[in-house]
Amino acid sequence: MVQGVISRVSGPVVIAEGLEDAKMYDVVRVGTLGLVGEIIRLVGSTATVQVYEDTTGIRPGDPVESTGQALSVELGPGLLKSIYDGVQRPLDVIQKSVGDFITRGTVALPLNETAKWEFAPTATVGAEVAPGTILGTVQETPLILHKILVPPGLRGTLTELRGGSFTIREPIGSLTTAAGPVPLYLSQKWVVRVPRPVAQKLAPGIPLVTGQRVIDSFFPVAKGGTACIPGPFGSGKTVMQQQFSKWADSDIVVYVGCGERGNEMTEVLATFPSLQDPKSGRPLMERTILIANTSNMPVAAREASVYTGITIAEYYRDMGYDVALMADSTSRWAEAMREISGRLEEMPGEEGYPAYLGRRIAEFYERSGRVVTLSPDGRNGSVTVVGAVSPPGGDTSEPVSQNTLRATRVFWALDASLASRRHFPSINWLQSYSLYVNDLEPWYRDHLAKEFVPLRRQALEVLQKEAELQEIVQLVGVDALPEREKATLDVARMIREDYLQQSAYDEVDTYTSIGKQYRMLRTILAFGDREQEAVARGATVAQLQGLPVRTKLSRMKWIPEAEAKTQFDSLELEMTQAVAAVAAGAS
Repeated sequence: MVQGVISRVSGPVVIAEGLEDAKMYDVVRVGTLGLVGEIIRLVGSTATVQVYEDTTGIRPGDPVESTGQALSVELGPGLLKSIYDGVQRPLDVIQKSVGDFITRGTVALPLNETAKWEFAPTATVGAEVAPGTILGTVQETPLILHKILVPPGLRGTLTELRGGSFTIREPIGSLTTAAGPVPLYLSQKWVVRVPRPVAQKLAPGIPLVTGQRVIDSFFPVAKGGTACIPGPFGSGKTVMQQQFSKWADSDIVVYVGCGERGNEMTEVLATFPSLQDPKSGRPLMERTILIANTSNMPVAAREASVYTGITIAEYYRDMGYDVALMADSTSRWAEAMREISGRLEEMPGEEGYPAYLGRRIAEFYERSGRVVTLSPDGRNGSVTVVGAVSPPGGDTSEPVSQNTLRATRVFWALDASLASRRHFPSINWLQSYSLYVNDLEPWYRDHLAKEFVPLRRQALEVLQKEAELQEIVQLVGVDALPEREKATLDVARMIREDYLQQSAYDEVDTYTSIGKQYRMLRTILAFGDREQEAVARGATVAQLQGLPVRTKLSRMKWIPEAEAKTQFDSLELEMTQAVAAVAAGAS
């Protein structure tokens, strides 16, 4: 342990003297209370420390002690179903010991040291093992089988491995390396700022199916991809991320509440434990980890929270799982960087943010990806990162939004005007985009239908055409338009209201499989094509809108998944016959 003294205090930033052998990013204990901090600048024996707790009452002359270790998280059985703060202190343990508010200097172990886990070994004693090799398994929750891995950096001969009930502190075996014997445990530690190593990053080629039609059909994200949700207050960011957590095609969900308002984070903490995983019927928390860092907590802890979350996500990725990380919101993280940078008296960049803002954001999103793990069996895993951004006034030209857009490949633009009209998800289809469409086209062609991507393109063209026609409508009214253009507006309205609008609270409409999405989109656009043919033969849009089949088309979203194929087949046949009858009568 290296000990020094405080020479200066500036909010969450503390200058300490006399830390001779300290290293960058070492964790330190500040003051008589032992507040948790991290060295972020080192000049000789003078260290600049960012403190993850309130520094009120800390003064020059107080002791500072370096632990000699970088900020790390403990990884092992017991992570799932847990709720942590930004530096991996379990909130339920803290509440039992100190109450509803975290007392400064509180120390709480991230994993239960006394809990026994039933370990079933799968590796063979005497075998040569490498980083990522599965030693055995623990049934962490009914939904997730926790795979105990050889930690990165260890390689050698497995000399002992025992099955049975163990705590995370009891050795389960030993490994003989070139440097000598190393005990093996159910848990391991990892430095949060260092990405966990992988054998290879794979190109994005599999969509992360979310069940949300506007996302899966129009602006998809790949497994291992990155997405950005910027939007003003009340536009639906949190509900979107909760829908993702419930329905996305991922095995594990890591939800990081980074500097959000206390009431919003409280709602998440209150609702998530009661949510049901719709795929298994079990509690959603059995495959979820929550990291809570509210806006009244010290700003420095916000930065730690996103690194804690991504490190835990990488750990489960290395087991071969698909992990979805929700970061809400990275704007608060950037604000914390801005405050720390100001305290360090660094040269400010645009709008006062530090000049390295773009690099930090890019480094965070770069830790996503679909990968081949280090394991000898070459299993694949993925971390998909969905970051919410809260730009002031919804202005996405500000630095955090712009730097996030440079680092991510999907942009879901939440629109307050859509939200005020009760159109949810309130994703603006004219401003949003996905750069994964071309990468995912082979998957859609092989697993869904060859015409799915052309249908998507056609639907977006109809919506773009509608936006252009609306400018004319505002001047002269709908009745002045030719019937052909009225038909375009009619099918665009069907796409908006019958396809893009979706209710998170309706049992059937809350999730739509990718197969049903294809049939819905194909049916709507087929009606549009036949509508144009009928109009060309003299029919009017008013006649076609009065058809009984139109009511059935508007209720497609409520067709149960089990009945989708038969009902869509009969609906398409009825639609074709009804429009043909109107066209024949008109000609």
